[in-house]
Amino acid sequence: MFSAPLIDLLLDGLLKDPSPRFGSTPLPVPPTWSSESSVTRPIHQVKADFFKTLAHPARIRVLELLRDGERSVGELIPEVGLEASHLSQQLGILRRANVLQTRKQGSTVLYSVTDPRIFALLEVARLILTTTLAESRQLLAELEQLEVVERAKAPPPRSTLR
Repeated sequence: MFSAPLIDLLLDGLLKDPSPRFGSTPLPVPPTWSSESSVTRPIHQVKADFFKTLAHPARIRVLELLRDGERSVGELIPEVGLEASHLSQQLGILRRANVLQTRKQGSTVLYSVTDPRIFALLEVARLILTTTLAESRQLLAELEQLEVVERAKAPPPRSTLR
């Protein structure tokens, strides 16, 4: 099972702090992830839309890669494994949702995350999945052991030939 103190630390220290600090440099508070129309929508709908934005393997991979710092499309293509046009579509979705931001360096567009707390969210998801898989592995081992015990107790099958 994952460590509750670690989850609390991630949630309290990164997800709730409006101006997280890494080292001594304060990070800018990002714009909201949703549009102004979200004010009239229930919060559960806004959250669902946010998670839908993340709900693509290529988008998750992009975020994982951006943990190490900003990157260009050219640097992301071999790591994500999509054609440039498909990767650009996925980057556009993340950008329109204000999950990513861009800056130009000469003719190169560099992508970075808008709010580094997204990495804490990804870490919590990883911990939940790891725990779920570990519990499934344990359950499978118990079921396999039970099957071995039941086979040992069962009487031998009767022959249908006479």
